Parts: sequence; structure tokens; C-alpha cells
Amino acid sequence: MRNQPKYNFFKNTSYALNGLKDLIQTETSFKIELILTLILLPVIIFIDTTLVYKILMFMSLTGMLIAEAINSAIERVVDLVTLEHHHMAGRAKDVGSTVVFLSIFVFVITWGLILLNIFTNY
Repeated sequence: MRNQPKYNFFKNTSYALNGLKDLIQTETSFKIELILTLILLPVIIFIDTTLVYKILMFMSLTGMLIAEAINSAIERVVDLVTLEHHHMAGRAKDVGSTVVFLSIFVFVITWGLILLNIFTNY
């Protein structure tokens, strides 16, 4: 059995908010993607398209933030384990970057196809 404290919703929420605050304060890429998200959220709300398309647009947009958070976590753990250059540490960081790259690719393709569909049907 793991030595783990009992689940507490409010404490766990505060941990998550502390992590978000840290990401905003220390990660430039996360800040850029967060600003992009805040700019594009009203587009999702006001654009004339189906609910399914709006959900896909929202999921692809927030997927970038999730991927960036995962990448930052991977980078921090790797840096905690070793400050020296190690081939496997570099590979782990590269995979984290790939997660971000793929999420941006999904975002661009999703938004591009949906917007193309909207503007070519009118």
C-alpha cells in the first residue's frame, strides 16, 4: 500500500492551481498558447457552426495547453534527475516536445478544415 494522504478535493485543487500559476510564471510557450486560447475562445462561441465543430475546436485548442503542461512536467522531472547531458534525458525531452508539436498540428488542421468548411459553404 502506498503511503499517500487521504484524498481532499480542496487541497488537490489548490495543488492544480499552484501548478497552473507556476506554468504561467515560468513557461513562455504556455503563456503564448494561453493568450492564443483566450483570444480564440470568443471565436468558438460566436462562430456560426455546429456544436460538434465547436467542441472539436475547443478540444484542439485546449489540447495545446494540456500538451505544454505535460511537456513542462517531463522537462522538470528530467532536470531534477540529472543536470548533466544524458542521451536518455534528451530523448525524454524530445518526446515531450513531440507531444506539443502534434497537439499544435491537430489544432491547425482542425481549425483550418472547420473554417474552410464554414467559409466555402457561404
